[in-house]
Amino acid sequence: MSSERAIAISARGLGKTYLIGGGMDRATTLGEAVWRVGDIGRKRAARREFAALDEVSFDIYEGEAFGIVGRNGAGKSTLLKILSRITRPSRGRIEIYGRVGSLLEVGTGFHPELTGRENIYLNGAMLGMTRREIRGKFNSIVDFSETGDFLDTPVKRYSSGMYVRLAFAVAAHLEPDILLVDEVLAVGDAQFQKRCLGKMREVSQNDGRTVLFVSHNMGAVTALTGRALCLESGRVAAIGATTEVVRSYMVRQAEASIQWTAKAATAHPVQILAARMLKQDGQEGGEFEASDGFTVELIYEVRSAARNTLVEFFIHTADGVHLVTCGDHDAAPERYALRESGTYTARVTMPGDLLNVGTYILRINSGTHQTTYDHEDAIWFRIVESRQLTSRHNRRGLVLPMLPWKTEERR
Repeated sequence: MSSERAIAISARGLGKTYLIGGGMDRATTLGEAVWRVGDIGRKRAARREFAALDEVSFDIYEGEAFGIVGRNGAGKSTLLKILSRITRPSRGRIEIYGRVGSLLEVGTGFHPELTGRENIYLNGAMLGMTRREIRGKFNSIVDFSETGDFLDTPVKRYSSGMYVRLAFAVAAHLEPDILLVDEVLAVGDAQFQKRCLGKMREVSQNDGRTVLFVSHNMGAVTALTGRALCLESGRVAAIGATTEVVRSYMVRQAEASIQWTAKAATAHPVQILAARMLKQDGQEGGEFEASDGFTVELIYEVRSAARNTLVEFFIHTADGVHLVTCGDHDAAPERYALRESGTYTARVTMPGDLLNVGTYILRINSGTHQTTYDHEDAIWFRIVESRQLTSRHNRRGLVLPMLPWKTEERR
């Protein structure tokens, strides 16, 4: 990136620290204050600092589409809140040149009791637009969001898809100098996601505005942005060309996550407690030769006899393409009919010579056809070249089965 381009956002030594644990309740009477002195002292001692961001430095240029990637808890949302001026940094300096428009979650800045029409004008005013400017963009916003039939309905009655379509349309059309977008593509159908990417590309390339895009969809980040930042435990793990940052991020993820354990118990009748992936010799792993295949092991608990429940996993590519859905009720329908209480271990083996080399995500899920209990990215894993003569390098396709060919000479 040329140093001649004007800087839109500059951060130096940025840090954000929170105090966690040991919450203190305020005494309401003198008696409570006297009796609580010792307890409050213990709670103060139990409190500790947590660095959500630590020594984060970067520059983003005008008209640039810039990506931010990282695991949940890496500090991405904290950084966006600082950039949006929702919270202040604990230390360091950040300079922002231009008007900022933020879409940090579905309907950020919307008032649920106001109608879609009223929220368009409200958001425009918050961005510093005049009523005339908003009126000039109004029809484009409505057309993009496809909410014309519901403009005079309070947005609290909108579906999540309608909500995010209108929120994105407002943020993108009211011409902020800097547009911050956090996981908007996680909501909405494929067609809307495609339109969102197209609009952000237009905003950056044609209108010369700066776009900061945060997503777990590596394909979307790579397609939209030229440079990216990877956060890890609040620190900068990598910064540079998006393709290189994403590649290093996926490799680290695959190396670090060879098993998954539930963080806390839930009240659901069925909960997946742990997941791991096994090699042919039964050892845990996160990297598998393409010809060998692998085994997925799920440990789950049925707390009370349950009907119509699912225990399953999905395999996605690192850029979000859904490849495989597999549930234990596929081969044993009685599992869907009734699950008796108890703790179970389930294993299923994926055959070799199926997936092409690359990085993939194992996503686990339990629930019913209508309700999801567990649904999260559990393990990142890699398929690597086998130690055999047939090479998979530079061969196109997400699946690459080694199919038998029968060839006969024609006489």
